[in-house]
Amino acid sequence: MIKKVAGGYKVLSEKGKNLGGPYKTKKEAVIRLKQVEYFKHKKA
Repeated sequence: MIKKVAGGYKVLSEKGKNLGGPYKTKKEAVIRLKQVEYFKHKKA
């Protein structure tokens, strides 16, 4: 999930772990979230 913080936007897991950030724009945070989801589902 993406959460707005004082420094911009952070990408967090559902349990609250930091997966990236802070990013200045929400667009950058969305790109990072897509990367995380891609590699999470890539495991085979």
